[in-house]
Amino acid sequence: MGLRFAQRTFDAPGGWPAYCPGENVSPPLSWSNVPPGTSSLVLTMYDHITRCETCGKRAPEGRVWGHWGVYNIPAEATNLPEGLPADPVLPDGSMQVVNGFGEAGYGGPCPPAGHVHFYVFTLYALDTRLDLQPESTSVDDLSAALDGHVLEQAELTGTFLGQ
Repeated sequence: MGLRFAQRTFDAPGGWPAYCPGENVSPPLSWSNVPPGTSSLVLTMYDHITRCETCGKRAPEGRVWGHWGVYNIPAEATNLPEGLPADPVLPDGSMQVVNGFGEAGYGGPCPPAGHVHFYVFTLYALDTRLDLQPESTSVDDLSAALDGHVLEQAELTGTFLGQ
């Protein structure tokens, strides 16, 4: 993932400063071949913290962090453009949930300096539209709401080296 898509410097949960070189711009994503019977699409982005050996309690081995969740993406959509606004409701009716940083919309990568993290984007084709309140729904809540509704899913993994 490029620096444009990385998080800006912020005060991380737990009181430690996170120094990040980015602009926190959501990346462009595109897809095709949505399965028949799809009512809506969902996108999640998680940081699978699998190689951070010195993060200690800040990011223990095996932990995941919800960076982005978008639901009720129209079934006929073929992409999400770069730079979506950090609004709970997007112009096409898609909804963005609260990320791990406590904000609506995309929250870019910001691993500790020298550590590689894996960011997994998963696109789900659902047999329904979800009835959730984006302002009070986390990425984990969104993932739980998918249970029993996934027709198919696809994944894309990006890596980022902390600066």
